[in-house]
Amino acid sequence: MKISYDPTVDALYIRFIEGPAECEVIRLNDRVAVNIGPGEQVVGIEVLDASEMLEGLKEHKIRLENLVAVS
Repeated sequence: MKISYDPTVDALYIRFIEGPAECEVIRLNDRVAVNIGPGEQVVGIEVLDASEMLEGLKEHKIRLENLVAVS
């Protein structure tokens, strides 16, 4: 899993599956979209205006628990 944030467009993307995948996009609302790939697997979740939806994002106050970082 990879989580990336682009502050220039205030967008957060959580990618669950590595590599390219052709996806169907399901919009949950104006700000959140889920990308569904082959076998109906969730490939990723996109959050627009992320700093408005996720309190503390711009201040780097997001905490990930029980995850091992892989570089």
